[in-house]
Amino acid sequence: MDADYARNGAAPPFRQSLFVLATVMSTALDGVCVVDAGHKAMPTDSGYPLVRPGLEYVGASDEHGKIVVKDGTRPELGEKIRLTPGHCDPTVDRYDWYVGVRGGRVECLWPVAARGAMA
Repeated sequence: MDADYARNGAAPPFRQSLFVLATVMSTALDGVCVVDAGHKAMPTDSGYPLVRPGLEYVGASDEHGKIVVKDGTRPELGEKIRLTPGHCDPTVDRYDWYVGVRGGRVECLWPVAARGAMA
C-alpha cells in the first residue's frame, strides 16, 4: 500500500505497510516544519507522501520536505514522523533494508537486493 492506492479508494481494505521514517530538521517558521526526506527519499510522481492527521507534506527539494501544520500541533525538533510514500514501487530501491516492525518493535531486517537499480 502507498498513498496513491489509498487516494484511489478502490484498493482492498488494507492498512498502510510501507513508511519512510523522517526526522524534523527545522521548526523555525510558524505553521511549518522541515523534514530530512525529499525527492531522494521518496518519488513524487504519484503525489506527495501522506502524513499523520493535522500535517500536510506540501513540497520537496532533493534532501528535504516541507510540512504544513494544519491543526496547531507542530512536531518537535528531532521528532520522528512516519511518511507514507506516494508511490511504493520507485521508493523501495532507494534503501538498503526493509525494517519489519510489529507492535512497535523491530522484528526483522530484509536486504533490498535491487538497491540503486532504478533506471
